[in-house]
Amino acid sequence: MKFLNYVLIFALTTAFYLGSPSESQAITLVKDNGKSADQEYYEIRIYKIFDYEKQQIAEDYLKNAFIPALNRMGIDRVGVFSNLSDENDHSLFMFIPFSSIDQFTNMNSTLAADADYQSKAAAYFTRNKKSAVYQRIESRFMKAFQGIPTMEIPAYSADKKDRLFELRLYESHTEDHARRKVKMFNEGEIDIMRDVKLGPIFFGETLIGPDVPNLVYMLSATDEESHGQHWKDFLAHPEWVRIKEIEEYKGTVSSIKKWMLKPTSYSQL
Repeated sequence: MKFLNYVLIFALTTAFYLGSPSESQAITLVKDNGKSADQEYYEIRIYKIFDYEKQQIAEDYLKNAFIPALNRMGIDRVGVFSNLSDENDHSLFMFIPFSSIDQFTNMNSTLAADADYQSKAAAYFTRNKKSAVYQRIESRFMKAFQGIPTMEIPAYSADKKDRLFELRLYESHTEDHARRKVKMFNEGEIDIMRDVKLGPIFFGETLIGPDVPNLVYMLSATDEESHGQHWKDFLAHPEWVRIKEIEEYKGTVSSIKKWMLKPTSYSQL
């Protein structure tokens, strides 16, 4: 565990500078005492599953064992989603927010000592390798952007009304291009997304995971039609038209991956 702490500390202290927030973003970042709001940390897990029956087994584990155990640790707003982009993919996307590095590094030891969790996860853990639920778990660990240091949850999501989410991953071909794209989001692009009601949930710079350097963010809407219109409004927004032509921000993204996600019935997002 100490070794993992050292690795994470090294990754965080060497992560590139994200750029200074604009004056409008200072409202989000500043607390009553004048200090910057704490930036959260996020893990995205993709349980790679290609069988409906095994998806149901994984969902039973997440709903009845894992998420309640996380909640007992003080970790809330845990999201679990299915993939709307591919009907043959039964993978589950899980989003876990952490208030600190310690909360993340202590998670496994806390789970090991949680008798209720161990009891409710027993059937899931005792499956043999020939009947494994998932092929693998892909994990990404991120730090929240300065421009949106904590999650922003729209009322329709908090109230568990009809909703969908778009998860986007932007790769860059060098660390400096990635830094500049993060800066672009912090210094205007996130504000534009808020303005056109794209419903940003979180933005994270990937510290540990595949395909680095990259950033990941999530948007939300009540339905697909509304989400499509919000994107059209974004592309036509005069401030977007202006900032996309700034030389510093050109060519900063080399590849875009995206998934349309549907929350499960027990998702806390």
